[in-house]
Amino acid sequence: MNKKRILIVDDDVPSACLLKASLEQTGRLTVWTEGHGRRAVETARMLRPDLILLDVIMPDCDGGDVAQALARDPLLRDTPVVFVTSIVSEEEAGHGPIGGFRYLAKPVAVASVVECLEQPLFVA
Repeated sequence: MNKKRILIVDDDVPSACLLKASLEQTGRLTVWTEGHGRRAVETARMLRPDLILLDVIMPDCDGGDVAQALARDPLLRDTPVVFVTSIVSEEEAGHGPIGGFRYLAKPVAVASVVECLEQPLFVA
């Protein structure tokens, strides 16, 4: 079985590491973390993930700016991006995408990430 590859881009390193460990416990995923938004595109180019979980608010840059840079990159433009944020509740996150991107409320549930891998992420 080929494991899906996920990149978590989040400046909250302890939370990202906890999510990484939880996701890898499924046995279906390989997960990397990047703690700096400004290095996200470079890291994604190196790892070529199947999904990027991208924090919205980071001290060194905005998640929206990172998402735009990913979309402009020829190697990464088709890589699904899901925003993760603590500024919305889980109930609010269920109300649809932001700017065409799905988003998940922190703390992120493993089942929600697995669902993102199994369902279309973008709105037509």
